[in-house]
Amino acid sequence: MAKNGKAANRTAGAGTPATVALTKAGVPFETHSYEHDPANGNFGTEAAEAMGVVPERVFKTLLADVDGKLTVAVVPVSGSLDLKALATAVGGKKAAMADPAAAERSTGYVLGGISPLGQRKQLRTVVDDSALEHEAVYCSGGRRGFEIELAPADLVRLTAAVTAPIGRG
Repeated sequence: MAKNGKAANRTAGAGTPATVALTKAGVPFETHSYEHDPANGNFGTEAAEAMGVVPERVFKTLLADVDGKLTVAVVPVSGSLDLKALATAVGGKKAAMADPAAAERSTGYVLGGISPLGQRKQLRTVVDDSALEHEAVYCSGGRRGFEIELAPADLVRLTAAVTAPIGRG
């Protein structure tokens, strides 16, 4: 595993459920680690700054309740989630941010380290369509201070996601 934001190729299955899922699927990816500051609650911005990457390429994983069903939203850390657009993307009417404890229970990850990959339970997933503008994007690797870099098409495929304009800002 890399330290201080430097990249490391991951070819073995050791690591988080996210890296195990990627390895099992044969998807190329790189990992990036950095020292997480426990006082910093803005996990995505912290990751972008620590890795020296523009925030538009770093994506945060959020969970919302859409008409009573947990739904994963993956949006750039440079903006926010448009709940109405998320509901529309999955054919729902009303969306609200999910209860943090429910998000952790469902995914098997802690807040600030929820990865869209390797979750305990497969949930409906929507990736903001801006991800497709980049050759590679970053998302949580399954713990705070640990990011995965991969092709957006692989992220969409492995999460069985739909893409839609669900980000704001």
